Amino acid sequence: MRLSPHLKAVLQATLVTFLWSTSWVLIKIALAEVPPLTFAGLRYTFAFLILLPLLWKRKPEVCVLSPREWRSLFILGLVYYALTQGGVFLSLKYLDPLTFSLMLNFTTVLVAIVGITVLRERPSWWQWVGILVFLVGVLVYFYPLNLPIGEGVGLLWGALTVCANAAASILGRAINKANRIQPLVITVVSMGVGAWVLLASGLALEGLPPISLQSWAIIAWLALVNTAFAFTLWNKTLQTLPAMESSMINNTMLVQIALLAWIFLGERITPLEVVGLLLATMGVLAASFQNHQ
Repeated sequence: MRLSPHLKAVLQATLVTFLWSTSWVLIKIALAEVPPLTFAGLRYTFAFLILLPLLWKRKPEVCVLSPREWRSLFILGLVYYALTQGGVFLSLKYLDPLTFSLMLNFTTVLVAIVGITVLRERPSWWQWVGILVFLVGVLVYFYPLNLPIGEGVGLLWGALTVCANAAASILGRAINKANRIQPLVITVVSMGVGAWVLLASGLALEGLPPISLQSWAIIAWLALVNTAFAFTLWNKTLQTLPAMESSMINNTMLVQIALLAWIFLGERITPLEVVGLLLATMGVLAASFQNHQ
């Protein structure tokens, strides 16, 4: 059976979010040795270098980019990679993955509100219901919410990252929606901008400490699979999926991270948390598959 373009994009976006969910476990492991900005800079710089030969094959497309398009890609690189991804690494330095994942899920609300005016994408009433069910599931999963004392810095970085992530979702959708620039060009150019900013900031502020073979292996995997491959595929899905729907699919990382933490880190999931995960999943499905009706 041949899949519709929309369903295919949903499945591709789901694969990407799974890869990104595994990233959080790997990042948390390597952060014990590698400082956050330097870690993020190495990851995205290596990914940029991996993708650069593919960009060279699209040199004619790059050469005809207008000044306005260059400016958009430059801003996307700063917001999507330097600010958002740098913020993810800094937040995970101080917060546990599930706490930060809870914060990041409020990106959906910001995207939905801003997307109405900026992208003129008005969610249907059913999609608003999906958002509500999803947020209820998030609250049920983390009830009662007991944040460890002394994580003010992490909470601040987390809040800033949520805002940057929402802005990146809107900007990325706006660029891809125009369908004037190929996803590979968008990914590599914007990633190159953000990667060099991250790496320069990391080396200047944190330096480059001795790194073990295990951490280098994590950096290499994150660069090749979870970045070079995943971000290219994600930009491709943005040509089909609305910004709010992409954000909702991205928010399934909450469920995936919880399951990965249970499987690989031995973290216990209570019956109430299971109910929360099921509600969150139902909310995502309600918002994602409304377009098939």
